[in-house]
This record gives sequence, C-alpha cells and structure tokens, in this order.
Amino acid sequence: MDRENTDSLDPKFDANGLITAVVTDAARGDVLMLAHMNREALDRTIETRVAHFWSRSRQELWKKGETSGNTLSVRDIRIDCDQDAVWLIAEPAGPACHTGERSCFYRRVSGRALESIDTER
Repeated sequence: MDRENTDSLDPKFDANGLITAVVTDAARGDVLMLAHMNREALDRTIETRVAHFWSRSRQELWKKGETSGNTLSVRDIRIDCDQDAVWLIAEPAGPACHTGERSCFYRRVSGRALESIDTER
C-alpha cells in the first residue's frame, strides 16, 4: 500500500512495534511531550480520545494521567505523510510532564548547559 497517497490509516510501526507521537496543546500550540505508541495505544487513543502510550522503560501500556489525573483529552489526531509519526492535539488537565512542569520541554540548550524556561506563558 502506498501510505502517502491513501485515505486509509496504515501506521508504519518500527521494528519494536512503535510509532513516535508528539503532543501539542490545543489552545496554545506548544509542544507538551513526545512519547511512543504501539498499536494498542493508538487504537485506545482513537477510541477513547484520551492519550495512551507505550512505556519503553516499563514495557507496558499507560493512559496519560491514570495516576496523577493529568490526562490529555485528544481533540485531533494527525499522521505524517508516510504514516510513521503521530501528532496529538490535546487539552491537558494539568501538567503534561511527570516532573510537574506544564511541558516536558521546559529547558533550553545553552551551549553545553541547560537553562529553565517559563512554560507558563
């Protein structure tokens, strides 16, 4: 199947059965987090409109916010041209990062150092 010229969803999972997923804030447009999905995580996200991912470190499916309450309500799901990356546009219910930061991208690279940035703006 030609993934670039079809109307059919046919995700191209990698050798580990994963696809990269980037999540942005529906209201502000900023990147909130990057994670990975397996087939089940993608299917559950499509069905429930709540973000699910595959934890590579724990080797298990996880629903974002299951323990913290900081869920991601998915408003739109997009896939790139060759269907090997997913973009979730979501409304966060609290911080997206497990550190408590609004976004996982709360530090800027400054030479060889990192500096915190204000992600609340």
